[in-house]
Amino acid sequence: MQLFVSDGAPGNLPVLAAAGRAGARGKLLISTVGPEERVVPFLTRPKLPVLKLDSDRYLFSTSAICRYFFLLSGWEQDDLTNQWLEWETTELQPALSVALYNLVVQGKKGEDVLSPVRRALIHIDHSLSRRSCPFLVGDSESLADIVLWGALYPLLQDPTYLPDELAALQTWFRTLSVQEPCQQAVESVLKKQGILAFRSYLQKQPQPSVPLERPVSNEPEEDELPAHTLSEEEIVIAVTIWEQGLEALPTLRPRQNPVLPVAGERNVLITSALPYVNNVPHLGNIIGCVLSADVFARYSRLRQWNTLYLCGTDEYGTATETKAMEEGLTPQQICDKYHTIHASIYRWFNISFDFFGRTTTPLQTKITQDIFQRLLSRGFLLKDTVEQLRCERCARFLADRFVEGICPFCGYEEARGDQCDKCGKLINAIELKKPQCKICRESPVVKSSQHLFLDLPKLEKRLEEWLGRTLASSDWTPNARFITRSWLRDGLKPRCITRDLKWGTPVPLEGFQDKVFYVWFDATIGYLSITANYTDQWERWWKNPDQVELYQFMAKDNVPFHSVVFPCSALGAEDNYTLVSHLIATEYLNYEDGKFSKSRGVGVFGDMAQNTGIPSDIWRFYLLYVRPEGQDSSFSWTDLMLKNNSELLNNLGNFINRAGMFVCKFFGGCVPKMTLTPDDQRLLAHITLELHQYHQLLEKVRIRDALRCILTISRHGNQYIQVNEPWKRIKGNEADRLRAGTVTGVAVNMAALLSIMLQPYMPTVSTTIQTQLQLPPAACAVLPTNFPCFLPAGHQIGIVSPLFQKLENDQIESLKKRFGGGQLEDSLELKAKVSKAEAPTEIANPEQIKLLTDAVTKQGNIVRELKAQKADKAQVTAEVAKLLELKQQLALAEGKPLEASKGKKKK
Repeated sequence: MQLFVSDGAPGNLPVLAAAGRAGARGKLLISTVGPEERVVPFLTRPKLPVLKLDSDRYLFSTSAICRYFFLLSGWEQDDLTNQWLEWETTELQPALSVALYNLVVQGKKGEDVLSPVRRALIHIDHSLSRRSCPFLVGDSESLADIVLWGALYPLLQDPTYLPDELAALQTWFRTLSVQEPCQQAVESVLKKQGILAFRSYLQKQPQPSVPLERPVSNEPEEDELPAHTLSEEEIVIAVTIWEQGLEALPTLRPRQNPVLPVAGERNVLITSALPYVNNVPHLGNIIGCVLSADVFARYSRLRQWNTLYLCGTDEYGTATETKAMEEGLTPQQICDKYHTIHASIYRWFNISFDFFGRTTTPLQTKITQDIFQRLLSRGFLLKDTVEQLRCERCARFLADRFVEGICPFCGYEEARGDQCDKCGKLINAIELKKPQCKICRESPVVKSSQHLFLDLPKLEKRLEEWLGRTLASSDWTPNARFITRSWLRDGLKPRCITRDLKWGTPVPLEGFQDKVFYVWFDATIGYLSITANYTDQWERWWKNPDQVELYQFMAKDNVPFHSVVFPCSALGAEDNYTLVSHLIATEYLNYEDGKFSKSRGVGVFGDMAQNTGIPSDIWRFYLLYVRPEGQDSSFSWTDLMLKNNSELLNNLGNFINRAGMFVCKFFGGCVPKMTLTPDDQRLLAHITLELHQYHQLLEKVRIRDALRCILTISRHGNQYIQVNEPWKRIKGNEADRLRAGTVTGVAVNMAALLSIMLQPYMPTVSTTIQTQLQLPPAACAVLPTNFPCFLPAGHQIGIVSPLFQKLENDQIESLKKRFGGGQLEDSLELKAKVSKAEAPTEIANPEQIKLLTDAVTKQGNIVRELKAQKADKAQVTAEVAKLLELKQQLALAEGKPLEASKGKKKK
């Protein structure tokens, strides 16, 4: 191995420290070259340091070189380290480059140097403090520690730039700095010149631009930021908008059907990754794509953007064939069965698709084959012979998902033939160690078969030019950028687009009629065909890149197919396709301390959530509260109970209920006259600022952080009520009663604002609040950018009742046990009952289901209101009976089995 370095290059520090830490320095030939020497022949500009491997391959990313040294020493990759390396590349380096340039080249000092990196340093310090570990990943130094230490050392060697209040960061930095590999790296690079050692090199580099965006973090950042001091202008503007009332609302835009792009408007096309039809989605699947996309779609509609939200089931490929064999059905029967299951689950979760389709349609075949023919005629396809695994016992070539074995990269023993679920790397099936046929468990043999390949290297330049234009002005999540860069950094390779299967889109080429397209090639084309099944004017969305913004939501394992493979196919087809503008990828949601597993009965799956007795909006809220935006997160039953009881019941629900009850109890259900004091005016300005923050975050698709703005406003509301005590003032003199009226009127208007802000997150709760407050229809469908008075004095509200119920510890412990493996027996018993059925239950049409769903909601509100009013027991019992009857009708309409009625246990 040969390591090329240049004197004064900051990247030398982590690379040499990593080599020393991994015991690789003795194997290195280190060559010093000039800063302008282009070591890597295929790069257009110099890049140092560079590691040239014995295979003549080059590594020219600092973190990639460090990772290689650690891998040589037997280090096993882990997700947390990868997340730190991604953060170092996307967040720390841009800020650090500015700080070092200011210090070393421009001679600036103090805050001019510290300001660009202050937030990054705080992020590291808080992470170390929260984990209560001496290092970033655990109790011993890791690859992440070495890379970040090496990046920070040029700046933090001067104690001036290591603030005393960041005690955890100080301890971490000093601990690493005294370790031998790090000391040797410092001696080699700085050569006793201190910070001046970097001047000559940095002077030859272009001046870095100041990063504009704040680093992405999933944690609330209120404690990191100073409290905003309101200006007189902000207060005056807030009061002016308030006084305009409903006149301040933008004009309501009528919804068209079908939804089509409109010239001069903001046209937003939203897709969520097409779920495989062969299984039931679990909570991680739901938050990763459809629920996240639904929040943004609902928000877009509230902003009056012209919005189309599409999804559907991905039905072709090996996964379907496998499931069909398991269940003794045909692939088409499997698709029909699970498409209905998926649609029912998403309907229960209140996902607001404009259209939910499927990929097994004639239009899917037509559009896929058209793109294929265009790629073929333009020379972007190759023919080659592929070595594949063939099971002699089954007498068939084994598609990737029919093979399992040991991952060649991380050693995971249940890796699939196309991708490892543990490390996420894509795999060729023949690379698996100890492969087995999933059907008969025999060891397959390697044989040859001719296939077609997409010539990605030939399209790489077009892709890079498109990415260069797109990424500069878009909201791709950091992990999407990182994954895409890693594919390009390693150089694109031709990718096989055909498979020896029966169930798929047929290949329209002589000699390949017995093959189908590989599902990763045509699954993303499913977005186009689903739109075509929605409207015959689909090309106005998908061949209109100048007028359409495309937002695509997915988990991180789907990123390469949306950022590299489909864009290359579309660019090569040369048919003016709309490509993704904003690629939004989540990390993974785990279940408690492990992973979701249907086979082991671990975790909550979509069809099971409905039977927990917990409303869908509570599930939506909690999944969005723990949405894995910057790193993996976990579903926890205990935390669900805590968030429901504290944030929803005691904070949000408590405030909205009190505001409405005060109007009913003290003012006969009419909003009282409001005379604003300076304190009230400042409150309006604070709420307006929080609303602005909510908009800014959702426009950047930071869904989890925006949810906290809602909870912050309700906390302001609770505090406002507690300080002003309207229940006491209403009993006082005229001035006190007037003050009670003002506080109550402002509070109930805050509740009205919250009902609209809640709509993307908790649509049923939102509608319930708006019904209770009798919020005018025009106000329910649009979310303003400022806070007007929605409910003027004299407005009559409806009956107010509690929004949320407490989750009890016994209830949660029971559910925790049930979904920790306890439901497997029930699942098997249910499957046995289903298999004995002569025919599937008939599913009603969507219109009937919607009518019944609305009737259940309405009747449920009646029951809650009667209970809140402590009405006559016989009246309550009669209305409950009506509710149960409606629920049974809805269950029948949705094709669900009827449950036996459960009476109350006697005490």
